Amino acid sequence: MRSHSSRATFFRFAVVGSTIALIDAGLLYLLKDLPGFNAYIARVFSYTAAMAAGYVLNRYFTFHHIESGRVLLDELVRFFGVHALGGVLNFGVFSLVVFLGERAELTPFWDAVMPLLGVWIGGVVGMSFNFLVSRKLVFDGGN
Repeated sequence: MRSHSSRATFFRFAVVGSTIALIDAGLLYLLKDLPGFNAYIARVFSYTAAMAAGYVLNRYFTFHHIESGRVLLDELVRFFGVHALGGVLNFGVFSLVVFLGERAELTPFWDAVMPLLGVWIGGVVGMSFNFLVSRKLVFDGGN
């Protein structure tokens, strides 16, 4: 778990990704049926909370071995910038899955599962993008 290899680092990133996916999906399902919310609005809030947790976990768990030499604010701006782009990809895939599910006239079970499926599929796309770019632009040892 403390290895500096790229494989170990990606494994830790995936563990963090799984953890923040649980935060994301949990908040999504808590918020989506509240008055004034729907799956799309709830997802903006759930993803933002998950992204904040992701910064802390990635800084101190995934990329613990890299001293960026940056001030915290610079690193946070880079992290949120990268993850905002990953979030756009993630949200686009999520929206497509939910949209297709709404149009497919699914059973109530599958209708309820589609937002979760969207979080998972969007999460894989976003996580892949975020790992590649975070490694180079955020937690890069100040290079």
